[in-house]
Amino acid sequence: MLYIGRWTFITVIIVTLLGVIFTLPNFLPTNVLAKFPSWVPHQTINLGLDLQGGSYLLMEVDLPAVTKERLETLQGDVRATLRKARIGYTDLKVEGDCVGLRVIDAARADEGRGLLQNLAAPAGTLFSIGSREYDLTTQPDGGMQMCMSEAYKNQARTEIVAQSIEVVRRRIDELGTREPAIQRQGQDRILVQVPGLKDPSHLKEVLGKTAKMTFRLVDATASPSAVPIGDEVLYEEEKDGTKTPYVVERRVMVSGDRLTDARSGFDSRNGEPVINFRFDSVGAKKFGDVTKDNVGRPFAIVLDNKVLSAPVIREPILGGQGQISGNFTVQQTTDLSSLLRAGALPAPLKVIEERTVGAELGADSVQAGKLAAVGGLLAVAVFMLLTYGLFGGFADLALLVNITLLMAILTGFQATLTLPGIAGMVLTMGMAVDANVLIYERIREEMRGGKTIIAAIDAGFRRAIATIIDVNVTHVLAAAILYFVGTGPIRGFAVTFGLGVITSFFTAVFVTRLIVATWLRQVRPKVLVI
Repeated sequence: MLYIGRWTFITVIIVTLLGVIFTLPNFLPTNVLAKFPSWVPHQTINLGLDLQGGSYLLMEVDLPAVTKERLETLQGDVRATLRKARIGYTDLKVEGDCVGLRVIDAARADEGRGLLQNLAAPAGTLFSIGSREYDLTTQPDGGMQMCMSEAYKNQARTEIVAQSIEVVRRRIDELGTREPAIQRQGQDRILVQVPGLKDPSHLKEVLGKTAKMTFRLVDATASPSAVPIGDEVLYEEEKDGTKTPYVVERRVMVSGDRLTDARSGFDSRNGEPVINFRFDSVGAKKFGDVTKDNVGRPFAIVLDNKVLSAPVIREPILGGQGQISGNFTVQQTTDLSSLLRAGALPAPLKVIEERTVGAELGADSVQAGKLAAVGGLLAVAVFMLLTYGLFGGFADLALLVNITLLMAILTGFQATLTLPGIAGMVLTMGMAVDANVLIYERIREEMRGGKTIIAAIDAGFRRAIATIIDVNVTHVLAAAILYFVGTGPIRGFAVTFGLGVITSFFTAVFVTRLIVATWLRQVRPKVLVI
């Protein structure tokens, strides 16, 4: 007897009902969906850039800029270390990927070399075990050179691109957009696709800013025409376009990565737009110490090497909170606060390719995708009916359940559906009935062998299962390879194809079996036509 266990029956019914519940919102108008209770799923499948239009940016991470910054930092560390040890040196400069110098007193060259060895592999880093951040070479005349190691370059490249992707994702989330596609391309490029965003210029402006904020003391005793070592000239841009120079110390007193929050607001005294910020506990202590020790000195707030403002410290600020004022508009304070919340980019990003997909193209693509899906479904359904009659109808019913479950999974995971994804769904429709064909052909063979109707159907399902598993495992492996090796559209195709294979296995083996078993119990046919 074709037996269906109670728990198998309950599981199939529950899974099918859940599939219908999660899929239904995709076919209901928004105003109707809004009337449903809150416990009813309201999610719908997100449409990709090629279906609803939006912005496409391909950006390159400026790795040389980071290398230059790290070498300049190393140069400053070398200078401070040798001065503290009172070791005389000359010709300290950055050349290529190296920092070079010469120790004046040859008798102290070994001592200097030991100090630089500690800088080459800072304690507590991965490179302190077995390898170094910098390779140190020495010469008989006291010359020394610290060059970036290849291992450090590779690790830094990987970390910088990964950090950049995460910051880009947080910044786009601040814009309130839905389901952006952000992925790495090659060694130093990031692909950003934001469906529904029709203003790529604003997106470029938000992503193009490094948003590296620092708090640095102004050297009021120095002149911009004669900048002392350890200082640099930065400018504050006024509303009329004029630039005010400030001589600021290169040393960062408090870094912007200590900010825990930044919000746009208005100054209670004059109503001007401002940015209210708050530090974490470490940043609050540093900020309090700096303002306590430097009362009366100007304190520059620097963003991407531009002075936002340079207020004079009137009194210690110990609460870990502050306010940034300047020549801001409301939009500027909103954008800057969102950038500060998202965090600074570890390296500048350069836009090397930009595209905008119009809504009209997206609507045409959606319509074409719908026609392809419906056409594929009808073609498969008609073929199964003509070939297997009533049993073909059972297979068509299982196919509808299969498509419902696939859409439910995509909806539940808030996946983004693209044209390649629709292609994967259409292919799934054709392959979904493969298992039914194997089962039905096996039943025909058993009938020709003289078995009874029930015995033939039971044997058909049991003996075809091994072949079905082999076929579906092969398809899932192919989808997995496409996903992990491919990028962009290939991954979209692989996701829907792989999920479709899994749902088609479930519907062919369990749903079709349940339908056939129920039909046998109710009808009890004397002759089987298949």
